[in-house]
Amino acid sequence: MAQEKTYLELSETEGVSHKFYEVTVDGTTVSIRYGRIGDRGQTQVKTYPTPEKARAEATKKINQKLKKGYEKAIMGVRKKRPITRRSISSQASTSRQAPVIWKFASGSPAFGIFVNNTQCWIGNQKGLIFALDRQGKVHNQYKLPDGVKCIVADGNWLYAGCDDGRVYDLTGKIPRVAYTIAEDVDIFWLDISDGILGVSDANGNIITVNHEEESQWRGTSRGEYGWMVRCDEIGVYHGHSKGMTMYDWEDGQKIWDKPTKGEVLFGWQEETNVYAGTSENLVYSISKKGEVNTIYKCDAPIYSCATAEDGEYVFAGDNCSSIYCFNEKGDRLWKLATGCGSAFSMQFWQDKLYIVTTDGSLACIDASETAIQAAQTGSLPQTVNVGIPENLPVAVASNNLETATESDRGVIVECFKEGNKLRIRVVSPGYDRNWKVQFPRDIRKEGARYLVDEVRESSRGGFYRAFGEIRQLV
Repeated sequence: MAQEKTYLELSETEGVSHKFYEVTVDGTTVSIRYGRIGDRGQTQVKTYPTPEKARAEATKKINQKLKKGYEKAIMGVRKKRPITRRSISSQASTSRQAPVIWKFASGSPAFGIFVNNTQCWIGNQKGLIFALDRQGKVHNQYKLPDGVKCIVADGNWLYAGCDDGRVYDLTGKIPRVAYTIAEDVDIFWLDISDGILGVSDANGNIITVNHEEESQWRGTSRGEYGWMVRCDEIGVYHGHSKGMTMYDWEDGQKIWDKPTKGEVLFGWQEETNVYAGTSENLVYSISKKGEVNTIYKCDAPIYSCATAEDGEYVFAGDNCSSIYCFNEKGDRLWKLATGCGSAFSMQFWQDKLYIVTTDGSLACIDASETAIQAAQTGSLPQTVNVGIPENLPVAVASNNLETATESDRGVIVECFKEGNKLRIRVVSPGYDRNWKVQFPRDIRKEGARYLVDEVRESSRGGFYRAFGEIRQLV
């Protein structure tokens, strides 16, 4: 039987969509390849009981795409188009050098950063993620299919949002897809709170997605695009080209809207305040009730910002490779050069300011009063340049599973069909069988049972979340 191949494209002249969808039927096997035009993309392969069922499923998927505006095309006619990324231009700073303790070169401009008690994470535009300890030693590296937009924590879970429209769980040994965002959403930034995902996109939209990857609501802010979204148990805070807007977490109703001078390029949050860095050299501190508290004045457009606990100190990084520190009242305490490009993202942790930059560096800066005073006189520590250890394994995003038996330690869950959707519930005793489990969708198979390290109740209640390694029971 001859192989049947259908190639479709969706390319908007004025929009952000520029992607392909290819379906190949070979006997009982259906292969689907999809991605951005000009890229190799991703491939999914499924086998069906008969050739007739395989062709029927292929036809169904093709028709779904045609209804969404895809058209039959010839591969190679349309050329690759750059995806939307923040400008990575950076000018040299004329300030004195910041006291950089150690610096790691990831090899590509980096937006993603996360720091906790034990580790520092960096994610770059090549889809590479590295985990280092607080002393700058590289322990792990991961490879995702596309550029990393951001790295965010949700309790003990750690997620990376990528340019392929997916969000990957980094909690286990290998990255697994936790969320797949709708194809019409060009992710600019994302945040997660108790399993609920908030996404800002290129068109000024704000989208929330629940633990089953089901859209909760969509809103459109006044701005044309939004680089900032922050979430908590109360609301979603969207920074866009016209200012900042707060939405109700449950139904998407607008709570307040504050204009800013300049476009919001980055955002941060503490318990009672949100912070927005703008293209007009300002960082706004806005209470979560919508009141402007303090405006911090810098000398160039702001790419990133962060705070010490409860906003005692406010940090900012501009597009001229400088970083700033202010006290809570708005007084500028210092301005220093990074020496490694402009800070696209930053995080403060225990007297250290960690930045990821336009040249792909993750730098650890000593922000203690003693070190800063010394740096302002030109006295700097010897910066340690960190390299990647030889033969360091690369954990590649995958749907493959190791196997386990019921005698192994863990919690047993099973996959069942509810209507036309595959769900997960806990089988092990001591859990509510009526609650669903947040679980990677790409590895769900009806009737299959899995062993997970832990199953934890969400903070809001009503569903569980799988945590740690996942193995298939045999």
